Amino acid sequence: MTTAHAPTPRKIIIDTDPGQDDAVAILLALASPEEIDLLGITTVAGNVPLALTTKNARIVCELAGRSDVKVFAGAEGPLERPLRTAEHVHGDTGLNGPALPDPVMPLQPMPAVDFIVETLRNEPSGSVTLCPLGPLTNIAMALQKAPDIAPRIAEIVLMGGAYFEVGNITPAAEFNIYVDPEAAKIVFASGVKLTVMPLDVTHKALTTEPRVAAFRDMGTPVGRAVAEWTDFFERFDMEKYDSPGAPLHDPCVIAWLIRPELFSGRFINVEIETESALTRGMTVADWWRVTDRAPNAMFIGEVDADGFFKLLTDRIARL
Repeated sequence: MTTAHAPTPRKIIIDTDPGQDDAVAILLALASPEEIDLLGITTVAGNVPLALTTKNARIVCELAGRSDVKVFAGAEGPLERPLRTAEHVHGDTGLNGPALPDPVMPLQPMPAVDFIVETLRNEPSGSVTLCPLGPLTNIAMALQKAPDIAPRIAEIVLMGGAYFEVGNITPAAEFNIYVDPEAAKIVFASGVKLTVMPLDVTHKALTTEPRVAAFRDMGTPVGRAVAEWTDFFERFDMEKYDSPGAPLHDPCVIAWLIRPELFSGRFINVEIETESALTRGMTVADWWRVTDRAPNAMFIGEVDADGFFKLLTDRIARL
């Protein structure tokens, strides 16, 4: 009689610009060692400048009791454009809400792009998944610096873009893609397997009073922090969209790695607009396949929201 072996955890690098929802995504990954082997966290300027995103990533790791996680600082701004940040959503620190201490864990001396390149070269080919939760600057820089890594990447699973929902920072564009559309264009043209969590799916994973209360009722520092982060940033989305809660964008990336059956989408062509002043950063998604352009991305459109929040609540309760 043979005994079935548990699947090997998926090796990932989280590339992020925390952000309250980025923080929850990091916590979900740290709480899921059966499925996720977090090799490191790379930071990028986005929701707030790089110094704050790098600080915030370490704050989240320490909150989870994981000061052993290696954090690497990345790009201070987009490839070609001035940085656009989102303090109007996330607050002046990016993690407004709970009062959390400054981190004491060290920042790694290696630049983020070098860490990404070296990891992909040193790990077995096809074994590492990149999980960008912010602008795609670091990922594009790594692909430009070391084209040989592209075929070694198992997959890029990212939060960004939109098709029917369209923009949350301009009428046409989602924030992560808008901040560095040139980087997004490089990533979407790379030939690497792509899975994309656009606004269309994240806006179906809305917080509600009972869902936030489930975090608060854990009575743990992590549960309280998640509830207070959500209390802070949902005020913006509830007013903007007249919705009952706020979308938890970035945790969808990690949830897909753990429970892909919660999601569904289509493999379609997605092009990135970089020239137009009106539609800069738009993800031109051929959802209805009306062009002959080859599909290059699995664009997710649906999520089982109850299943998503059950997973999130069950895992966060572990920390």
